[in-house]
Order: sequence, then C-alpha cells, then structure tokens
Amino acid sequence: MLAYRYPLIAREGWRWIALAAAITLLLQWQFGWLAAPLWLVVGLLLFLFRDPPRRVPPSPLGIVSPVHGRVLSIDTTRDPWLERQAVRITIHMRKSDIFSVRSPMEGKVLQQWLGKRDGPADGPRYAQWIQSDEEDDVLLVIAPSLRALPPRCYVHSGERIGQGQRCGFLYFGGRVEVWVPTGSRIDVEAGDKLRAGSDIIATLVHEKVVPPKVDSGPANGDH
Repeated sequence: MLAYRYPLIAREGWRWIALAAAITLLLQWQFGWLAAPLWLVVGLLLFLFRDPPRRVPPSPLGIVSPVHGRVLSIDTTRDPWLERQAVRITIHMRKSDIFSVRSPMEGKVLQQWLGKRDGPADGPRYAQWIQSDEEDDVLLVIAPSLRALPPRCYVHSGERIGQGQRCGFLYFGGRVEVWVPTGSRIDVEAGDKLRAGSDIIATLVHEKVVPPKVDSGPANGDH
C-alpha cells in the first residue's frame, strides 16, 4: 500500500513555484519593488497547487469522491472496460479545483488503461480498475482537460490502495467518472459539490445471508 505523505502544497507544483519565486526575486533585486506584482503569480501558483489533508469518513462500504468538483450526471450504462452494466457518476473539475486524485475505495488495483480512447469523449482517457476484498469492482476513469499534461498515477497494477488515499494528480482538472456496481446506493445528485476523499458518492450494498432455520425436533415431553 502507498505510504506517501504530502504537505499543504502539492509536490507536483514545487518546481514551478520555486522557479516563479526565483525569477521574481531576481527581478526585484534588479528593478526594486517594480517587480512586486510578480509575487501575485507566486501566490496564484500556491493557490492552484494547494493540497489540504482530508478526513476519510468511517464507512468501509462507502465510495468517496476521487476529486474536487461537481456532479455532472448519473446514469446506468454499459461499462466498456469491464463489459458490464454499471452506474456511472460523472464529476466535472474546474481548472482551479484541487488537482489531487484520491482512491474511491480500499482494495487492489487489478488493471490500468493509459491513454485509451473509448466512449463518447474525444481524446485519451485513463482508467483504473479497483477490486475490494469482497470482489466489488469500481472503475475510475479520467479525461484530462489538457492533453499536453496527462494525469500522474502513483499506484501500479497488483498494489493495494486505501480508501481516500492520494493516488494521482490531474493538472488543471478535467472530467472524472466513477463506475460502481448497479446494486449500489447512490448518495449524490447532479449538481452536488464534492470534496475529494471526504464526500461519499455511493455505498456498496451486500445482501445479508440469512442462515436456514434448523429444526431442533420435538420439545421435551412431546411425543
């Protein structure tokens, strides 16, 4: 399982923030406070690459939102990756939303597809198949808004991953789909705003097995 620890500013933005700060300091040294407005660029980068910690809810069967954003749609359709009927929850990320991607549930990454073109969206899509210990299949699909900056993935096929664990990075947002089993309870509606790793978007439903009633025979004294 991954054990990365990240500060409040995402590691992916450190070099850009350092470069902007170095250029601003150099220009300020040469031109004085005329270069002070450039600190606004540094501040903007700090805002864009913010990565606050999230508290994962105590719900083992809960599917948490992998990203910050807003629910765009919810529909039941055919999953082209796992070839099944599934419920697709589509989340839209703005270019200013938090870019970190978190695992929707705990389980094992069985397979990943990188740059696969499929479905109604144009351009490459990146998919990750996660299976729980109870063999529930959840699919995470990412369509980046900028093709020149593909998403980063920090987990490999065969590795275990925790619910709400930081597992990737999507520069400047995009569209994210979470495919869950058709029997799942959907806990969000179109238009809802979501926080990555904290808000539950669906709950897996497992049927309870009722043990058969055992006939203990006639009671004492009965003939």
